[in-house]
Amino acid sequence: MRPFGKKLQLFLAICLGALVVVGVLGFLYVRNSDVWTMLTLFNDETRAENFRNFHTLFPAEPITPEGAVWAFESNPRPLPEFYTFEGEQRRIDEFLEQTETTGFAVARGGELLYEAYFNGYTADSLPTSFSVAKSFVSAMVGIAIEQGHIASVWDPVERYVPALGGTGYGPITLHHLLTMSSGVDFNEDYADPRSDVSRLPMQVFVFRTNVPDLLKDVEMLREPGTYNEYSSSDTLVLGLVLEAATGESLAQFMEQSIWKPAGMEHLAYWGTDFQGNTLAYAFFSATLRDYLRFGRLYLNEGQRDGEQIIPAAWVARSVNPQEAHLQPGYNPQSHSTFGYGYQWWIPEDPQGDFSAIGIWGQYIYVHPGYGVVIAKTSADDDFDGQEQRTVEVFRTIAQWAAAQLSAGHRP
Repeated sequence: MRPFGKKLQLFLAICLGALVVVGVLGFLYVRNSDVWTMLTLFNDETRAENFRNFHTLFPAEPITPEGAVWAFESNPRPLPEFYTFEGEQRRIDEFLEQTETTGFAVARGGELLYEAYFNGYTADSLPTSFSVAKSFVSAMVGIAIEQGHIASVWDPVERYVPALGGTGYGPITLHHLLTMSSGVDFNEDYADPRSDVSRLPMQVFVFRTNVPDLLKDVEMLREPGTYNEYSSSDTLVLGLVLEAATGESLAQFMEQSIWKPAGMEHLAYWGTDFQGNTLAYAFFSATLRDYLRFGRLYLNEGQRDGEQIIPAAWVARSVNPQEAHLQPGYNPQSHSTFGYGYQWWIPEDPQGDFSAIGIWGQYIYVHPGYGVVIAKTSADDDFDGQEQRTVEVFRTIAQWAAAQLSAGHRP
């Protein structure tokens, strides 16, 4: 072989070796970065574990309990075997398994009737709640108004967040944000990787964009207050309003206004961007029992043992929507057959019940007529469209729980 040919071979071998080294180093960098965490966050093999540890994977601020715990009296018993959905009798244990349940608890008033954990979860686990967090934001808005931090739900966003003045969100009222009726152009399609809601975590956790910058380019699609279309960006803006109005982070305000006075039992966390802005629309992590306690607050019209924590009028207003476009059932003015209050869902064929709902199967369900609260955490990859079936399971269990007590069991 000619010397030139040997030199060319050597050069190509060096180039190939360099590419391999660069590739390996690049893989190791990605493997140990936020990019890898995001790419594998929802994998079947790791999803349940990731949801349990979300507060350790990304920035999060702690929420500390204090004082006497608002205890439940334990009176365990097996759940009913069956529920009926779409004219077919089905098994409740199969529903829990099919929806990849990680925690399930049922309380009637202050009595804990059922509590179980699955897929490696325990009573001390801190599952993230996704959009269940929105209902906590709603409660804090009501408290902030009661305390004088916010004047009215009819105030515009720009009154509290001047940085959003001149943007699509600037003139929107808090009422329209609370009822997901802002009219902004925000794509909430979880199945579309190009949608706004799908790209949002990547922008925040990988590219480290801060929340206010994500909202400046949002444009109006329709007149506010005319159509109910779920937009997580609406709750992000509510979070910015709360933080500006109270001078505290959501975690700090939650700790003082709800977590401590309500007698929550465990430490909780709320996710933030890398600049410290709370991701108000999701990423709140707490134990199953503390989710149950929050539902118990709403069951008790905002009270714990006679102490008013969330204003009773706010609780009633939050779960009893009045406007036409917010009503449950077939509704041409809404994207959903579920109704919508102040960041709470109202099921079809309403029975006075209402629910906080998060993707992947997170729920806090309240049925005042039966005096029942149910909390469910999950890692269900088939979560989309499961809400109606889940409500039927919850209603069956709520009726069963009330019957248990009416049959002579202690309340």
